[in-house]
Amino acid sequence: MSSFLIKMNFRGKDIISIKDFSKKEINYILDQASKMLPFAKGDKFKDILKGKVLASLFFEPSTRTRLSFESSMNRLGGRVIGFSDPSGTSLKKGESLADTIRMADAYSDAIVMRHSNEGAARLAAAFAEAPVLNAGDGAGRHPTQCLLDLFTIRTEKNKIKNQKIVLLGDLKYGRTVHSLSYALALYGADLTFVSPSTLKMPKEVIDECKELGVDPSQTSSLEKAIKDADVLYATRIQKERFPDAEEYNKVVGSYKIDNKLLESAKSNLIVMHPLPRVTEIDPEVDKTPHAVYFKQAFNGIPVRMALLSLVLGGKL
Repeated sequence: MSSFLIKMNFRGKDIISIKDFSKKEINYILDQASKMLPFAKGDKFKDILKGKVLASLFFEPSTRTRLSFESSMNRLGGRVIGFSDPSGTSLKKGESLADTIRMADAYSDAIVMRHSNEGAARLAAAFAEAPVLNAGDGAGRHPTQCLLDLFTIRTEKNKIKNQKIVLLGDLKYGRTVHSLSYALALYGADLTFVSPSTLKMPKEVIDECKELGVDPSQTSSLEKAIKDADVLYATRIQKERFPDAEEYNKVVGSYKIDNKLLESAKSNLIVMHPLPRVTEIDPEVDKTPHAVYFKQAFNGIPVRMALLSLVLGGKL
C-alpha cells in the first residue's frame, strides 16, 4: 500500500472540526463523496456498512443534518438508533452528557451529535471509543456542513481557489460560516464578509484566515459585494443564538436576496444557503439558475455517506 493511501486511513477518526484535517485529507473526502453520488441518488446500492449501527444524538432541532445522516447510513446498509428530542431521555433525570455518551458508545459503532454547547462534540469524543461526528456544537463548528459546502462549490464552479466568495448574514453566531471561512482560506479563495455591524465575523476566525494567507474584506453593503462575486453564501439571522430578543429584532431582515438584487450580479453567480431560510432569500430566486441551495442540501448525502464509510471502514 502506498504511503498516500496509508495517510488517508480515516477508520475510527473523529470528525470534530474542519481544522483537524489537511487540505489533502479534505480533497480525499470530497473525491470519495463524488464516488458516492450514484449511491446517494439510489441508482446503485451496496451494503458496505451492513451490521453497523449509528447513534444519532440530536440535543437541538435539525432537519437536513439529522435526516441526511440517517439516509446516508440506511443507503449504505447500516442502521440508526437515537433521539431528536432530549426531553424523552435520561438527561431529564439528571444524567450527565458524559454518561449519555458512554451508553450510546456501548450501543453503536459511531455517534453523530448536535448540541447547543460549543465544545460538546470534542467532550463526547473524549468519552467515546467509537468515532464521533460533530453535527454542530452551539456557535462553534459544523464540519460536515463545511465539507458539503466545499463539495457544492467544487461541483458547481469546478474549483475553489481564487473564487470570489461572499459570506452574508449572521457571521458572529453562525457556526457554518466559521468552519467554512477557515476551509475556503485553506484553498486560497477570495473572501468578503457582509453583515450588520453587530454580527461581524469573530476576530479569531479572521485571524485564522490571515494565517492561511487570505485577508478577508468586510462591508455592510451587499449590493457592493455582490457585483463581482462567484459565490454568495447567505445565512439566517439565528434568533435562538441571541441572548437578547431586542437585539435580534434590530437586525432581522437586514438583507434580502431577490431577483432585483441579482440583476447586478454575474450571470454564473451561485447562491448558497445552509437552510433553513426565513426571509433572507425570496422564493422567486428558487427558479433562477443562481439558486443551488437545494442541490447543496442534497449534497449532504454523498458527503456524509463518504464520511461514515471512511470512519467505519466500509469500502466500495
